[in-house]
Parts: sequence; C-alpha cells; structure tokens
Amino acid sequence: MSKHASSQVSKPPTVAQVLARGIFALAKASDSARTDAQILLAHSLKKDRPWLVAHGESFLTPGQAERYERLIERRASGMPIAYMLASAGFFGREFIVNEHVLIPRPESESLVTEAVAFLRSRVDPMRKAQILRVLDIGVGSGALGCSIAAEVPQAAVEGVDISAEALAVATQNARRLHVHRRCTFVQGDLGAPVAHRSFDLVVANLPYVPTADIAPAPDPVSFEPRLALDGGPDGLDLYRRLLEVAPTLLYPGGLLLLEAAPPLMAALEALVKGAFPDAATVSLGRDLGGQERFVRVQASLP
Repeated sequence: MSKHASSQVSKPPTVAQVLARGIFALAKASDSARTDAQILLAHSLKKDRPWLVAHGESFLTPGQAERYERLIERRASGMPIAYMLASAGFFGREFIVNEHVLIPRPESESLVTEAVAFLRSRVDPMRKAQILRVLDIGVGSGALGCSIAAEVPQAAVEGVDISAEALAVATQNARRLHVHRRCTFVQGDLGAPVAHRSFDLVVANLPYVPTADIAPAPDPVSFEPRLALDGGPDGLDLYRRLLEVAPTLLYPGGLLLLEAAPPLMAALEALVKGAFPDAATVSLGRDLGGQERFVRVQASLP
C-alpha cells in the first residue's frame, strides 16, 4: 500500500461524518434521530449544536469518536437522553436527573403556573415576613417544589417522597437553584410525615400509570423508576390513599393540585369530589396542549 493510500485510510472522521452515522444508527430507535444525534455529539465535544453546523469538516480524535459511538449505542437501546446528560429542562430551568427520578415533563408546567398564580394572589404586600406553606407530595427530582420556591420568594416548600435516592436528587436541585433554605425534604409515605399539619398549597404528581400499561424496554419510559410510574390496576391507587387525608392538609381557602394523565381525569375528579363533598370547589386544569391534566381543589373559607 502506498503512503498516500495509508494516509487516506487513517484519516480521522469529521463532525459531519460521525453525525451522519449517529443519525443512521438512531433512525429505528428514535422519532427525533437527527436532534438526538446532534445533542449527544455536542455534549460529547462540549460544544453547542450551532457549532456542529459551522464546523462539519472539523476532525474528531479517535477518543472523541469512540465516546460518541458509546453514547449513540446507549440511546439506541432506548435510554432517555435526559439520563445520559443527567439534566432535564423544566419551567425555564435545568434540573439534575438520574435513574432514581422521573424525568420532568413539559405537561406538568401548567400545574406550576397554576400554583404560582395562586400563591402570588395570597401574598400580602403589607407583610414583610409572610410565609406561604407548600407541600409537594411525591417530590421526585424536586421539579415542582423547587420551581414554585424559585418563582415565589414567600414560599416555604416541604417535599415528601418514599425514595431516599429521589430526595437526594431533589436536595441537589434545591441547592442548584439557590432555594435550599426554603425547601425541606423528608422521606415517608404520602402525607404521613406531615400528618396533623396544614398548608396553603399542596401539589402532587404521584405515580398514575396503570400497571398493565407500563411500557417495556426499549421504550424510554422503561428506564424510569417503576416506583415513580406504577399507580396500580387503574392508575389511581396512590391518589385514593392520599385523598383519605388530603382534606386535613389544607388551610381554609387553600389549594390542592393533583396531576394525572388525561384519560384518568374523570375518575380522579370523581374521587376528589367524594373526598371533598361539601367543603371545596373542584375543577379541572389543562396543560399547554389543551389536555385535561390536573384536578384543582380549593378548600372553602370558614
């Protein structure tokens, strides 16, 4: 083989070449193969996606190409990109995530918007040291509770989760968002750690996927913790248990927000009305896509 031929064989791949290979490898595994491949390559090279477009002819070292190929293989197996990057965007902020917590969904942002609007309506401008007490049941990554604390300086958030690993992630996120002085996280089952106490606002995004509907591998959802997904035969087991104590958790005039999937909303609304037969106003809230996404319960004033 000539020296010229040898140099051609050993020539390192370019950004454009490895990106094309990544897109091809993900074509059957992802509905967003191009975007996924770009995100993973940018992450691997510690660059942004516009840099990839502008530097398509730049060469990668063998080590860089190998790292990218490993990322592509993991994504092709179904692993969510959020877990691979250890980060997920939610309500304009970045949250640490790992395999111990559910990945925050944009559908949940409407619940935060509702919560923030309610708390702001209760802020008394004449009270300099006002505290609005918030309870986040099933705190997970802390996406709901930490977002509320970041948006409302008067909010003091308590988060409860049965998973110690999830609470560790929530604590990291509270520190990352500089709201850790107003966020307290405790391990326990639903409302048990805060029994006999009341709050201005209670939010809950509990596991609500019916057991039989939990996606198997290689669906990306299969990588998320079953503890954060499985809601029992009809998806509402944990909400039934929570609603046994929920009326005692609200101050008069307080607000309860419960998130679930659109197909479950009618059944969840019926359960809520049974738990609050006379002393609350019950309505449904919609997500950004216009789908019914959460039940809104406002306790009556005395």
